[in-house]
Amino acid sequence: MTSPLFSGPSATRRTLLKTAGKATAVLAAAALSLSACSTGPASSTPDASTSSSSSAQFPVTIKHVFGETTIKEQPTRVATVSWVNDDVAIALGVVPVGVPKNEWGGNEQGSTPWKDAALTELGAGFGSEKAPVQYSETDGINFTEIAKLTPDVILAAYSGLTEEDYKKLTEIAPVVAHPDVAYGTSWQDSTSIIGKALGKEAEAAKLVSDTEATIKEKVSKYPQIAGKSYIYGNLEPASAEGVNVYTANDNRPRFLSEIGMTLAPVVEENSKGSKAFFIPWSAEKANELDSDIFVTWVPDAATTDSIKADPLLGQIPAIQKGALVADSDNTLTLSISASSPLSLPWSLDTFLPQLASAADKVTAAVK
Repeated sequence: MTSPLFSGPSATRRTLLKTAGKATAVLAAAALSLSACSTGPASSTPDASTSSSSSAQFPVTIKHVFGETTIKEQPTRVATVSWVNDDVAIALGVVPVGVPKNEWGGNEQGSTPWKDAALTELGAGFGSEKAPVQYSETDGINFTEIAKLTPDVILAAYSGLTEEDYKKLTEIAPVVAHPDVAYGTSWQDSTSIIGKALGKEAEAAKLVSDTEATIKEKVSKYPQIAGKSYIYGNLEPASAEGVNVYTANDNRPRFLSEIGMTLAPVVEENSKGSKAFFIPWSAEKANELDSDIFVTWVPDAATTDSIKADPLLGQIPAIQKGALVADSDNTLTLSISASSPLSLPWSLDTFLPQLASAADKVTAAVK
């Protein structure tokens, strides 16, 4: 699976996550029994009228960056690639037959707290008979393991599939690829696309609405965040690459804008018309990265201290004001960067107070 998350143009998103966190878990794919896998809520039998209504929606055709995909019948064996897609399917009550391991930001099970909770509720927690098979994407799309699962649809609405990846996957099953920009699909669009693919459009619309309501309610407790300008980027004092700044195409800035913050003009101006999700920025010009708050992640507290002490990075205006949000929790970083209807509600009680604290420092600095 490819997509740059944290570094230069040639790096993959997953590779960059590993580099940024300075800790990678290269784990073997789980060897679970294929006969134990199922799709749909494992704890109950779908209501007959709901099933009939869903079936009536098919066939459906979904347009994407590589053309369009027609799904003739409601899928019963769903496989996913990349991040987000499995979260959305599970949030819609569908247990995939196979999902990628979370090898960055994940737990000992190669999963996440929000995914574990949702799967357990469906009676399909990892370690149980009805759990999805997990496969590694450390070296890219795991075509072999996916093919073994004989899926009838492969979800990649949020992904960085290349055309070659797409063609190989279509030899296995119909593929729902990303609609436009690689790794640029919003969680709302991912949910809507996957809802259509699974015959659950109404459920997807409600899931989006309910999640947005939860976010709005949580954000309302921190009015100091509203209107603050921000930059979300990657700062590594020991790296020759210096700084990478995320554009409005990326889900991290998109989330901050959705909760009432404003992407810094310097980022808007320097990424205008670009389909890239980040732009490289010279450390020598770090002082030009003007915003109220700068958000990044770090492997440990020592790195935060190194950023503040760095003669170039320390000149970033938000850092000088004490408004640097730098969390070392990789799982929290993943929950925002690969945001989904499951991950965002999980993240808010930790992430929003960090933003609020930085916003308070900005207010205090101008008094």
